[in-house]
Amino acid sequence: MSMIEFSKSMQVDQQIIVEFSDVGYLIGGNQILADLNLRILKGEILVLLGESGCGKTTTLKLINRLIEPTSGTVLVEGRSTIDWDAIELRRRIGYVLQEAGLFPHFSAAENVALVLGLENWDEGRKRERTTKMLELVGLSIPKFAERFPHELSGGQQQRVGVARALAADPGILLLDEPFGALDAITRTNLQKEFAKLVRDLGKTAVFVTHDLHEAMLLGSRIALMDKGRIILLETPENFVKSELPLARLYLETISVS
Repeated sequence: MSMIEFSKSMQVDQQIIVEFSDVGYLIGGNQILADLNLRILKGEILVLLGESGCGKTTTLKLINRLIEPTSGTVLVEGRSTIDWDAIELRRRIGYVLQEAGLFPHFSAAENVALVLGLENWDEGRKRERTTKMLELVGLSIPKFAERFPHELSGGQQQRVGVARALAADPGILLLDEPFGALDAITRTNLQKEFAKLVRDLGKTAVFVTHDLHEAMLLGSRIALMDKGRIILLETPENFVKSELPLARLYLETISVS
């Protein structure tokens, strides 16, 4: 099933998981986001596309309350983020960074089990879940469980990061250019594996990138951002038909059949 076909099937379930209503964010007098309105549906991969400084990562951080809006409201599961306990909210949301963000003195297995420990899972249950998550992302326990981050390739580190984000079975995944630092072949392989994984597990994902090829491959919808605003929100199928000048500039960077 292509991501476009997945998008069509996903539209059957219109449950809104995250909603931005007239959201603004200022820092030091600078308007980072302005009048942001967006609904993210259960089971979709929503890609935030744009150049550095357009507000993509800021939008992502508002979802798990790493920052709070200076105006408007961000709802997660129908509840304002400022009404959530911040720690409880973040434990319900998986978060994957570009450099994986692994703890260097923890093994791969210990990194994956970290959130489970915070949730007070017993040792047997933690071990079983950690094993399942590492195997899910293609890392065998005998070979990789006891390796430390410096003993892993960049792609392997990112797999551990994804496994950790999935460990506590969150409904929402936030990914901030997680494959941006990888070589082209590793990146392409992980992109395809990630899309299948999220689809198979029924997760909702918000994915930040500046790469249209990646957005087209992964996204059920693409939100094109510019200067703190969403200027286009479309499926990949309709994105390629857009006459918006910035969209056309992005389309010139790839070959679209």
